[in-house]
Amino acid sequence: MLAAMFYGSGDVRAEERPNPKILTPDDALVRVIAACVCGSDLWSFRGIDLDEDEVDPHPIGHEAIGVVEAVGDNVTAAKPGDVVILPFSLNCGKCQECLLGATASCQQSTFFGGPDKNGLPIDGCQGQYIRFPMAQASMFRTGLTEAEVEEKGLTKHLLTLSDVMCTGYHAAKAAQIQPGDTVAVVGDGAVGLCAVIGVKLLGATRIIAMSRHEDRAKLAKEFGATDIVKERGEAAADAIRKLLGGDLADAALECVGNKESMEQALAVVRGGGRVGFVGVPHGGPELPMWTLFGKNLQVGGGMAHARHWMEELYPKVLSGEIEPGKVFDLELPLTEVEKAYQAMDQRKVIKALLKP
Repeated sequence: MLAAMFYGSGDVRAEERPNPKILTPDDALVRVIAACVCGSDLWSFRGIDLDEDEVDPHPIGHEAIGVVEAVGDNVTAAKPGDVVILPFSLNCGKCQECLLGATASCQQSTFFGGPDKNGLPIDGCQGQYIRFPMAQASMFRTGLTEAEVEEKGLTKHLLTLSDVMCTGYHAAKAAQIQPGDTVAVVGDGAVGLCAVIGVKLLGATRIIAMSRHEDRAKLAKEFGATDIVKERGEAAADAIRKLLGGDLADAALECVGNKESMEQALAVVRGGGRVGFVGVPHGGPELPMWTLFGKNLQVGGGMAHARHWMEELYPKVLSGEIEPGKVFDLELPLTEVEKAYQAMDQRKVIKALLKP
C-alpha cells in the first residue's frame, strides 16, 4: 500500500509499505477513504522540538475515516462495509476515565505511530489502509455506506470529527461556555475555526475570532463569529474592551499551543472568567499562577476526548446543523502529501485533505 512517511523536518514522502493485517482479536482493518494533515503534524515538519539525529523514518498522520475491511474476534462495534471515523486517540472503553467520557485520558490510551497495548506498532493514518487497535471502543460507526457518504457530501465533515471539530468543541466545553457568553477564540487554524462552531453550539452570543488572515476571518464569520480582532498582545485586550464598552470576554479559548497564544488568552478574559486550552504545547506555554490568582481565572482543557464528543457532534453533522468540513480548502492525492504539508506550513491553506 501507499503511505506517508516522515523522514525529518521538511521531509515527508509517499512510499510503498506492507499492507497491514489483523494481529489481535481487538483489531479492525480499515481502508482509508480520506485522511488529512493536522496542525500538530507541522511541529515536527518544522523541526520544532525535534532531534534530527534521533529521527527514524516512520508513518505519520492521525485523522481518518474509512471502510471496515475485516475485524478481530472481539470486535462487534462495526462490520465489514461499515464507514467508521477513527479518533486520533484510542481508548479501552472500560477504565474509570473512559466510563466518565474522558477517552483521551484512558489508562490504556495509545496513538497512531506508537505501539499499541501489546507493544505492536500502529502505522499513521495517512495511508491506504490502517490496522486499528482497540477498535471495539475507539472506532465510531456512522451507519452509512461509502456511497451514501459520497452522495451526501459528508466526507470532509466526517473527517473533522476524527480530531479538529472535537478538539474545538473540547475547548468550548473546558471553558464551560454558557448561553449568553462573550467568547474570544485565540487561533484561526482549523481547531480555532471549529472552536467558533463549538461556542456557538453552546449558546455564546458574542464570538470574537482573533485573526489576521482575510480567508480565515471570513470562514470564522460564516461559522458564527460576530467580531474579528486583528491586534495582538495588550492591543488585542484594548480592542476587545473597545468592542465591549470597556469589558473583556467571559471566556477565552486557546487553540494554538505556544507561549504567546496562552498569554493572549489570559489577557483578553475578564476577572472570574474561564480559559479552555487545547493547543498542543510547544514553545514554552506557561500558566502564570499570580495572574490566575489575581484574576480568579478558571483554566481547563488538554487533549480532546474525540471519541466521546463524536456522540454529540455526529448528529449535528448528519443533519447539516454544522458544516465543519469547510475548513478543508485543499484536496490532494496521497502521492502529493509533501505538497499538502508545504501548503499548510506556508499558511497558503487552512487544512489539507488527502485522498488515498
